[in-house]
Amino acid sequence: MSGFESKLAEMGVTLPDAPAPAANYVPYVQVGDTLYVSGQISAGADGFITGKLGDDMSVEDGAAAARTCAISLLAQVKAACGGDLDRLVRVVKLTGFVNSTAEFGDQPKVVNGASDFLAEALGDAGRHSRSAVSAASLPFGVAVEIEGIFQIK
Repeated sequence: MSGFESKLAEMGVTLPDAPAPAANYVPYVQVGDTLYVSGQISAGADGFITGKLGDDMSVEDGAAAARTCAISLLAQVKAACGGDLDRLVRVVKLTGFVNSTAEFGDQPKVVNGASDFLAEALGDAGRHSRSAVSAASLPFGVAVEIEGIFQIK
């Protein structure tokens, strides 16, 4: 088990198989040592995590949904690295989309669910730049979608 995966195991997290794309795109593209991972939607063992922040979902539930996106992002990174997550050098940038009402303004607190998870799991390699924006709706009614840019070796 890799160093990063050992830390994930300590946290009680096992990376799932990388989710398949839901439409006509690839899950990731590598250019040199940069890996661009397509948006990962909030989903758990029971399926999609749906809801609209500012309406029927709390910030805490949104942050938990964002955490699932981060887990899927790492699963994609692992797949792109041939199963060796230790090829990950660092998380460079996340862009988080939060399904929220026009009045909701806590998108950063929601996306913190992903950022906090990555920092805990990966240490300094998990600290990243970020955007957190509102979306009027997201695919399948999910609460959160997050895409990422990663440096790998």
